[in-house]
Amino acid sequence: MAGGIGSRFWPVSKTSHPKQFIDILGTGKSLLQSTYDRCIKVCPPENIYIVTNESYTELVIKQLPNLDHKHILAEPSRKNTAPCIAYAAYKIAGIDSDANMVVTPSDHVITKEDDFVKTLETAFTFTEKNNSLVTFGIKPDRPETGYGYIQFIESEGNNNQVCKVKTFTEKPNLEMAKFFLQSGEFLWNAGIFVWNMQTILKAFKEYLPDVDRIFAEGIGLYNTDKENDFIHQAYAMCPNISIDYALMEKAKNVFVVAADIGWSDLGTWGSQYQHSHLDKAGNAVVGNNVMLYGVKNSIVNMPKNKLVVLQGLEDYIVVESDNILLVCKRSDEQQIRQFVNDVKLSKGERYI
Repeated sequence: MAGGIGSRFWPVSKTSHPKQFIDILGTGKSLLQSTYDRCIKVCPPENIYIVTNESYTELVIKQLPNLDHKHILAEPSRKNTAPCIAYAAYKIAGIDSDANMVVTPSDHVITKEDDFVKTLETAFTFTEKNNSLVTFGIKPDRPETGYGYIQFIESEGNNNQVCKVKTFTEKPNLEMAKFFLQSGEFLWNAGIFVWNMQTILKAFKEYLPDVDRIFAEGIGLYNTDKENDFIHQAYAMCPNISIDYALMEKAKNVFVVAADIGWSDLGTWGSQYQHSHLDKAGNAVVGNNVMLYGVKNSIVNMPKNKLVVLQGLEDYIVVESDNILLVCKRSDEQQIRQFVNDVKLSKGERYI
């Protein structure tokens, strides 16, 4: 899935060039390219599909030149993850109705790629034999309020690799997040899903029948020259709804596989800080001419070769991109989305 706009990484991530197409961590690859390279360790390139907004099709082609252009699913509008996954599921089912399917965001960081492969193989083995919806869960190491949580029931007979899901909780407050961490019964929801085609299509029919009917009407049109016109009509009728709310929180056959894969959703500047090289004062600095005096525990991201002198800041985010400068407290980074909305209203869309 590569259609988001990554507003919490503004101003580096903007609508015209969002974070999945950016080398945010300085690895030499964009997040999309890293995700693709990780997936081909498990799945042959001819079985990989990218779902993105149609305005990003050329960016995908540029960054993944070896990908068959027919494997780019261009969404005419943003309708969240449920329509996106329904589109991909019906398209893949038209090729192989017995396939196993993994759904992964394009803008996450996974540092333990060998463990990712092993975990994915465990999930595939489970979904091959069981009509189950499987999600990846990450053991929390802090009371994070920006993630969704999964409560699980310990299973017997499979070394607790795959456990039944009891409840989902979206972005709890701090006190609840502390309780979740202490209980040991909760995992972070990584937003990575595995299932077989029959199971996911049945789930759409049962729990999201309106959306299912829309995409079912395209049977016989997928993978033909009539697909694009049909998808434009289909998306005009689709609600904006997430796969978590539409299916995962309602279905009874949901399981979670605990994944120690070095995961981060890289949703905020703070999460980027966790994966950055820090100087002796705890600063994460991008830029060739950044000079710091008494600056501590801060994120500084500047254009290449721009001379920047900062003094006395502690726990701040300082980011410049395309003549836009953001300075805010790290503790207030969740407000960046509000900043973006305010800029849009008062200054126009050219800045976002």
